[in-house]
Amino acid sequence: MYFTALTLLFSFQNIEAQWVNKKGDGYFKLSAWYLETDQHYTDTGEIDPNVTRGNFNLNLYADYGITDNWDIVAYIPFYARTYQNDVVSGTTGETIEQGESINSIGDIDIGIEYKLYHSQKISISTTLTLGLPTGESQGGSDGSYQTGDGEFNQFLKVGLGLPFKIKNASLYSKAYFGFNNKTKDFSDEFRAGLEFGLSLFNKKVWLIARSDIVESFKNGSLNAQNSQGSIFANNIEYIGLGGEISYLFSKKIGFSLNYTGAISGRIIAANPSISAGVFFNLK
Repeated sequence: MYFTALTLLFSFQNIEAQWVNKKGDGYFKLSAWYLETDQHYTDTGEIDPNVTRGNFNLNLYADYGITDNWDIVAYIPFYARTYQNDVVSGTTGETIEQGESINSIGDIDIGIEYKLYHSQKISISTTLTLGLPTGESQGGSDGSYQTGDGEFNQFLKVGLGLPFKIKNASLYSKAYFGFNNKTKDFSDEFRAGLEFGLSLFNKKVWLIARSDIVESFKNGSLNAQNSQGSIFANNIEYIGLGGEISYLFSKKIGFSLNYTGAISGRIIAANPSISAGVFFNLK
């Protein structure tokens, strides 16, 4: 699913430390995400070159409180593009291989989040996310152009949020861990992550750092080889590290810019991604 890549490449979360909204409150974000990769981590963790391919999508993220304890969460990549430029000889300038691209909707994630416990000092929740195979899993002339992986997965996680202060500065930390059950002979996964946020200028600016870990159980039967550095391969593993800056024009509307990449991995693109978006806090 797209969630495989996007847990690493960019994160969609309210910058407040509370994980579950109150009834009628919500967080909505319209984003553009871009990755162009000419190298990938092999199944042994080494970095190898590959033909340059790019991925781009426009997406909507929504997190809405249907009660004080339950949220509905959705990630909808309503436009997804995968492309490869012409391969040109460096000596003759001749085109060795024609470029190609596909456009479609991407894989949609829909989830529900439940507040297990909340106080002024700590918030604990659990989330079940269903990854729907709505993208193109075998596009292009050779079937290798993808905007999704073609499988239905179920990701169950537990999250922890902690708000705190250092002198006059407001900060928060988040952590999660969970199990991702995958179908169609893909391997299941263990996932975990950590996030820190710092507010500046009377909470007008937030600086956010994130790290995510994905470990494959290697219990699937699909071929794990990945010569193109696809973000939809089986047995993907990585440690991701990213940073984000968010600016609030008002209490409800803001802009964010994110830069994220894998510092180590197996069978995953080795280049960083960039995303940018506008968000709206419904209070």
